[in-house]
Amino acid sequence: MAKAARKAEKPTPVAVSAGRTRPTVVPTSKDHPPELSREEELHAFEQMLLIRRFEERAGQMYGMGLIGGFCHLYIGQEAVVVGMQMAIGDGDQVITGYRDHGHMLACGMDPRGVMAELTGRRTGYSHGKGGSMHMFSREKNFFGGHGIVAAQVPLGTGLAFANRYRKNDRVCLTYFGDGAANQGQVYESFNMAKLWKLPVVYIIENNRYAMGTSLNRASAQTDLSRRGASFDIPGEQVDGMDVRAVRAAAERVVEWCRSGKGPYILEMLTYRYRGHSMSDPAKYRTREEVNKVRDEHDPIEMVRKRIVDRGFASDDDLKQIEKRVREVVTDAADFATNSPEPDAAELWTDIYR
Repeated sequence: MAKAARKAEKPTPVAVSAGRTRPTVVPTSKDHPPELSREEELHAFEQMLLIRRFEERAGQMYGMGLIGGFCHLYIGQEAVVVGMQMAIGDGDQVITGYRDHGHMLACGMDPRGVMAELTGRRTGYSHGKGGSMHMFSREKNFFGGHGIVAAQVPLGTGLAFANRYRKNDRVCLTYFGDGAANQGQVYESFNMAKLWKLPVVYIIENNRYAMGTSLNRASAQTDLSRRGASFDIPGEQVDGMDVRAVRAAAERVVEWCRSGKGPYILEMLTYRYRGHSMSDPAKYRTREEVNKVRDEHDPIEMVRKRIVDRGFASDDDLKQIEKRVREVVTDAADFATNSPEPDAAELWTDIYR
């Protein structure tokens, strides 16, 4: 397991204002990520495509007034959660913040139930009362979906404490973003996790802009993988746009935590194509910047190219997968819009009184 503790190469910095630097989207490394098998590549392609098409449809439905409140899309970040899920086992837990639809789908939650919850219907995972930011599935070991910035970090740490207490050999994946990385409860959690050697992987999805402020303007230390240094928690930066790199790092780190060595931090260098939420016009970055990432580092297109180049499947085969994904998303949208709204009596259920 000495390999698991090895630190990744530092990314090549990009010059920014005031002489400061920040990491690029993709870290520079001498090591190429291990290749995936045919089955793994096709699985990753279908899972990431499902998340993207689902999110695109959710965006459309939000624009039509079918989804209310806040709605944070995961478009562009699909490789992170899909790669992480490929490395965990039955019983391992997942908890995240409010950009959560992709995590739900990757955990195997029913797209029908997720879309029904987004539209506030009785058939949703929280019976239409949680909406976009508050869905759970005990069956799939998905513990939310949390609307308060970084609230999930102490909760994920608590799940890991329960695992250690029960000696059940489970690991908790605790996701949060670069904005949440500056919250105080994160560091209280780090301290306890290291003190008690809890089996928790802290996954920082660094999409560079938090709620709209670039990382270099909000963080004194922009290498977020080093945020656990004062607690002696190891960390590394990972190309969060390459599902192979994510899966490889996840396998090593999950085993590190499962073997009793304590917490680990993975900073996923990723990028969201849309605004922070559906109400965000994202004027704090240029169209050229977004297009450059799409053209050069899109996680789905990179998998598609590898599949075809390696002869794993033809373009026609991939079109069949795309057709199947579209059918699943259309079915979810139809199911949601045709489902009834919650009964008024639901106001009194699932609450503390």
